[in-house]
Amino acid sequence: MKQSVLALLVLNAVAAVCLFANVVHASPEVVVINETFRPGTIVVRTNERRLYYVTGVGQAMRYPVGVGRIGKQWSGVGYITGKYTNPSWMPPADIRRDKPHLPPIIPGGSPENPMGVAAMTLSGGEYAIHGTNQRNSIGHFVLYGCIRMFNEDIQDLYRRVGIGAQVVVQ
Repeated sequence: MKQSVLALLVLNAVAAVCLFANVVHASPEVVVINETFRPGTIVVRTNERRLYYVTGVGQAMRYPVGVGRIGKQWSGVGYITGKYTNPSWMPPADIRRDKPHLPPIIPGGSPENPMGVAAMTLSGGEYAIHGTNQRNSIGHFVLYGCIRMFNEDIQDLYRRVGIGAQVVVQ
C-alpha cells in the first residue's frame, strides 16, 4: 500500500513538472505569417520579441527571443555565416568598455558564457542568434543587440538553418 501511494505521489510530481515545463517553454509554435518570404528565411520582429523561421508560403515556426535594447538594436538583412555548438565567447570592444571585469574569453559550456549551447553568426560579424543561460532574458529587451533564444530553441533552429540563410530583422 505504501509503495502504491509513493508511486502515485511520484507520478503526480512528474506530471506537475511536465505541466510547468510546458507552461514555461511551449515553443516553437507553427503560425501564419502574412508577409511573403522564401522558405528557410529567418524573420526577427524586435517589437514583438519573436523570431519566425519560414517553413512554407504563409507559414512559419515562431520562437520567443530576447533582442537588443533601444540604442543597441539593429535592423536590416543579413545572412548566417557560421554555426557553432558550445561556442566560446570573446566579449566585443563595446561590451568590454561597459564591463571591463570580463575575462578576454569565456569557454563554451561555462554558465557565465552568454552564448548558451549554440550560436549562428550573422554577416557583418558583430551579431549572432544564440542560446542563453539566462532564461529570464527571453521575451525582453536585453543589453546588447544579439538575438537570444532558449537553449532548446536554438538547438531546434540550428538543425533547420543552413549557412547562407537570409535573416531579416525588422
